Amino acid sequence: MQRLSDFNFELPPGLVAQYPLHRRDKARLLVLEKKSGRVEHRSFSDLPDYMEKRDLLVLNDSRVVPARIKARRRSGGKAEVFLLERKNGLVFRALLKPARLKAGERLLLSDPNIVCTVTAKDEVAFSGCAEKDIYASGSVPLPPYIKREPSEEDRLYYQTVFARENGSVAAPTAGLHFTPELLNTINAAGARTAYVTLHVGYGTFKPVKCEDVSRHIMEEERYRIGEDALLRIREAAASDGKIFAVGTTSLRVLETYASSGEREGRTGLFIYPGYDFRLVNRLVTNFHLPKTTLLMLVCAFAGTEMVLDAYRQAVEQKYRFYSYGDAMLII
Repeated sequence: MQRLSDFNFELPPGLVAQYPLHRRDKARLLVLEKKSGRVEHRSFSDLPDYMEKRDLLVLNDSRVVPARIKARRRSGGKAEVFLLERKNGLVFRALLKPARLKAGERLLLSDPNIVCTVTAKDEVAFSGCAEKDIYASGSVPLPPYIKREPSEEDRLYYQTVFARENGSVAAPTAGLHFTPELLNTINAAGARTAYVTLHVGYGTFKPVKCEDVSRHIMEEERYRIGEDALLRIREAAASDGKIFAVGTTSLRVLETYASSGEREGRTGLFIYPGYDFRLVNRLVTNFHLPKTTLLMLVCAFAGTEMVLDAYRQAVEQKYRFYSYGDAMLII
């Protein structure tokens, strides 16, 4: 049995990154070699050194939306709408505060032209506006371990440079380190890039509450692999090129496709130690919170003991952790 307590580690609070690096690719990069357990300490800009001509870098191009919207009740009390997923039109699944909000209640936003109506305990509908107007009223949904209010700087840096389609409530953080110049360097060296989409939902961060982790159920998230990306993935696999998944989200898209053959839909794939990887050979990832499904996925890829030892070394070397932190490459 895989126990929740097996995926724990100690982290000094001062190592949790509170601000982004202005030079994205100057983040540190811990390189872990699975076969030997050898660790190298590099810069993220050195990533091309680990790629060869037939290799493929797969990135998640989902765009983070300003999902946290402050509102007021007609009685004057404060309220908050956290948009989780657009269902259809301007109807969204949402987390609502306070929980006692009732269906039919209208909330007041900063833009008086936007009408926001609670339609269910976890749903709101907007009218009198376009989708872009809703997001203009929201703020960047920074994770709770970043102990400050979001700023205009976050609208730029809590977003990958290749983000395209609105849909995520959290950034695919491994992708935050890439710059256009770094991607050009990788392509110029003969490796290729492909973009897939997984809209990161609240379920990615849903706490695991059962000690037997196999009992945990992931919430499903929408994903898609376009025709061009699918062709490149197949070509890399057929030519024995290494497939580098950038982040746990890209990895879950690739492994969902490998196991189901479906290139579009919803995935609730939960990867933890014992999982048999079918497609991904390399993983670029940030450092994750203890006892989370994200850390479990990384442990499945390289082995729990080896990963936690690498985390201990990262702590000793004072790496920056979590969303705005440094990165890890597993080869």
